[in-house]
Amino acid sequence: MKATDLLFTRKQTITLCLVALSLACMSGAIAQQSNATASSLAPDQRADKLMQRMSLDDMYHMVQSYNTMMSAQQPPGGIGTAGYVPALPKLGIPAMQQNDAGIGVHNYPLDAGPGKQPRHVRGDAGNATPLPSTMGIAATWNPQIAYDGGRMIAGEAHAQGINVLLAGGINLTREPRDGRTFEYLGEDPLLAARIDGGEIRGIQSQHVVSTIKHYALNDQETNRLTVSSNIDERAMRESDLLAFELAIEDGHPGSVMCGYNKVNGTWDCSNKHLLNDILKGDWKYPGWVMTDWGADHGVMDAMAGTDQVSGVDQNHVSLGNSYSSFGALLQAVAKGDVSRSRLDDMVHRILRSMYAVGLFDHPPVIKPLDAEADALVAQRAEEQAIVLLKNDRDQLPLHEDIKTVAIIGAHADVGVLSGGGSAEVWPIGGPAIPAVKGPDWQWKVYDPSSPMKALQKLLPNAKITYDDGSDPAKAAALAKSSDVVLVFATQWTCEGVDQPNLSLPDKQDDLIDAVAAANPHSVVVLENGGPVKMPWLSKVGAVVEAWYPGARGGDAIAEVLAGKVNPSGRLPVTFPQGEQQLPRSQITNAQEVDYNIDGAAVGYKWYDEKKLEPLFPFGFGLSYSRFDYSDLRVSTQGDHVAVSFKVTNLGDRAGMDTPQVYVGMPADSGEAPRRLVGFQKVSLQPKQSRTVSVAIDPRLLAVFDVPADKWKVASGSYPIEVGHSSRDLVLNAAAHVAAAEIAP
Repeated sequence: MKATDLLFTRKQTITLCLVALSLACMSGAIAQQSNATASSLAPDQRADKLMQRMSLDDMYHMVQSYNTMMSAQQPPGGIGTAGYVPALPKLGIPAMQQNDAGIGVHNYPLDAGPGKQPRHVRGDAGNATPLPSTMGIAATWNPQIAYDGGRMIAGEAHAQGINVLLAGGINLTREPRDGRTFEYLGEDPLLAARIDGGEIRGIQSQHVVSTIKHYALNDQETNRLTVSSNIDERAMRESDLLAFELAIEDGHPGSVMCGYNKVNGTWDCSNKHLLNDILKGDWKYPGWVMTDWGADHGVMDAMAGTDQVSGVDQNHVSLGNSYSSFGALLQAVAKGDVSRSRLDDMVHRILRSMYAVGLFDHPPVIKPLDAEADALVAQRAEEQAIVLLKNDRDQLPLHEDIKTVAIIGAHADVGVLSGGGSAEVWPIGGPAIPAVKGPDWQWKVYDPSSPMKALQKLLPNAKITYDDGSDPAKAAALAKSSDVVLVFATQWTCEGVDQPNLSLPDKQDDLIDAVAAANPHSVVVLENGGPVKMPWLSKVGAVVEAWYPGARGGDAIAEVLAGKVNPSGRLPVTFPQGEQQLPRSQITNAQEVDYNIDGAAVGYKWYDEKKLEPLFPFGFGLSYSRFDYSDLRVSTQGDHVAVSFKVTNLGDRAGMDTPQVYVGMPADSGEAPRRLVGFQKVSLQPKQSRTVSVAIDPRLLAVFDVPADKWKVASGSYPIEVGHSSRDLVLNAAAHVAAAEIAP
């Protein structure tokens, strides 16, 4: 059979979508009839009421989803999503269409064969708007931007019949070479949690369930299916798990996705301590736990706290005669090896989240996307995500009287790079250049947003010339004859593959060296997944960190370069000088990775603890304005600390700043010297001042007492510092805190 024989025609695809829509409408109508009197009840009550009508087979039906995203032949009601739980119309239970959505609605491409562009399971190529990479969203330091982005993604999902999004990635950057670094939110628990919470709330505001993932310590792709992340309980609670704890409290995600890896020798999805003791016990999490795709290990997962096996291969499974690694669950219940109450709990958790988010009462309605409005959301996010790392002698913004501009490399004449894997989005209109097949099912995609074309509009009097950078000598010659040169450099990263090092690939460092030697007015624009080394840093005039820019990313870059937008991004992750500064100089290729080396001292805390000078510190970012901090005031009541201070824009441009509050930990606590305990992004006109107030969560002053299973704050005086980054602290005071114990 030819590969093309497996692909739907446009007519078949439309027919399937209409079938899915009719099933959704039928389920919604039945749901409205059967639950009309119950709609005033709490989600838990509604779930209990519905479960009274469910048979054992109905319950078993709810605890597994089927992977239909790679299948040209869809089951009835399927629309080509990563996970599909068919509707139960007799009970008014709508289908669950679960789809990847790290930075937008993922549309998995089918390989159409050598030399051909891929086709897509759900309709034609280009049915979603990509946000900047999630690392870029974290660089905004703005939960409202995250909320707006989540709302946009969920709106597009809802308009395509999707009601569960596999979003909310929050694994801390313990390993910056991780292929999925771009999908996550940096190295600090508080920053990551506030951004993730905002995104999750935005998604669920559209009656689409969001997950939070990958629980827990799924921090590298190398051996991700087998590696054990080994770490002390206290360190785990104060770092990776704290990020999850705070984000769950803020965002209230309907589901938690357990990861592929092991933690301290036990699979994430079979880890009773992580799932039952901590997540459902200590944190009182009411939603359901789903496995990552292929992360299940049998009935023991259910006993450990996993509630749904996700992504069962429907090509090898009859939907009427289900089989999965939960296949023995019914037999185990019948034998009494698994209690019926456990199965009841699994189903209850799924239904109560479906009710809480609105899947019963607000079913998806297929409709066209507002592509223009959605692209604007992505552009606004990128404008705040861009971090100005260097700007010697005010190289930027570009002066209006510039006559000649050279743009070199990275297909900047046509588009901007995106990351690969399940977070990848096939953009509206298709890629800027033909997509390149990467490892396995990955594709290297450039979003169709040209920095060059955007700059031509903003600098109409300048002659702008593009060179692809393949010949450094030719590029240098162009640079020498130009007033200013913009070198676009890329680092493509993707799920499933870690980076061997922190260097730019494809000899781009040599290209930048050659261009900088030819023209001192050189600006480097980076499109990358995470931290990179910069051996050429002293030779260039300016460096702009653009991450993976997303839809309209080219426009956002151009507006920052031309000064139409004042850069306000701040690094959510430390940039090291080299691999030798990392806790592990080489990425672990063994079956165990020792995270006790850094413990709770992730990222900037490691650099502080070891007295290392990074290339760029956590929280760093320049502006075209200057901001001053003054009038620091600290008030305490028991273990609660409030901080206020004044921020003033000293520059002659309007801009946004993100003052950061850090607390010094007691020397005998065994902790790194300081922790981020608060931040706030503020927008100020020239010479304008504003008072910023920050309330500190007491857990950020505490250490975790493992035997007592509590957070403990030691009484004493805690240094409070306010600054522009973790290494640029300009205000100092002290908080006198009383001893306290806090339940997790």
